[in-house]
Amino acid sequence: MLIPRAAVFVSGGGTNLQALLDKRGSIIKSGQIALVISNKEGAYALERAKNAGIEAVYLPFNKKNPELFENRAYELICERGIEVIVLAGFTAILSESFVSKFPRRIINVHPSLIPSFCGKGYYGLKVHEAALEYGVKVTGATVHFVNAIADGGQIIYQKAVNIEDEDTPETLQRRVMEQAEWELLPMALEKVFREISEA
Repeated sequence: MLIPRAAVFVSGGGTNLQALLDKRGSIIKSGQIALVISNKEGAYALERAKNAGIEAVYLPFNKKNPELFENRAYELICERGIEVIVLAGFTAILSESFVSKFPRRIINVHPSLIPSFCGKGYYGLKVHEAALEYGVKVTGATVHFVNAIADGGQIIYQKAVNIEDEDTPETLQRRVMEQAEWELLPMALEKVFREISEA
C-alpha cells in the first residue's frame, strides 16, 4: 500500500513546518512529508526542509498573476504523487480553481479560534493585535480544511489559549504557537493521512 505524501506550503521561518518535522514517527505515522514549497525566496523554512532531507522548492508568487505559482505547484504536486497540502504560515491566498482540485486535502493552521479574527487580512501578528485590541480573554488556534473562502473551511481541531494581562502581540503569538498550533497541526495532518489510508 502506498503511503500518502504531503507538501507543505510556507512563507517564512518555518516554525510550524518544524513542529510537523519533529512529530514524524510519534504523531505523524500514516504518511510522509515529501515536499516543501515557499513563495518567498530565502525563507528559512526551505533550510529546515533541506536539513530534514526533504525536497525544498522556491516558487515566486505574483499577486497579479497567481496562476504562475499555482500551475507550477500543481505540476510538482502531481509529479511527486502528493495527496495532501499543508499551509503552514503560508501568507498567499490560493485561488478557488486551485483549491477546488483538492477537496478536503488542503489544511491550514490559523492563530485564532475561528470564526473570530479570521478571513482576508488576518494573518501573523495582525491576528494577535486584533485579539488584544478587542479585549478577549481567550484566543487560540484552529486547523481547518481550505475552501474558496479565506479561513472558511470545515474546522478539524481547535484549542483555546488564555490571554494574560501583560501580553503583547509577540508574547501572545509565541504562546499560541507553542500551546496550540504546534500541537494541532501534526494531529490534523495525521488525521487526514489516516482518512486517505482507510478510504
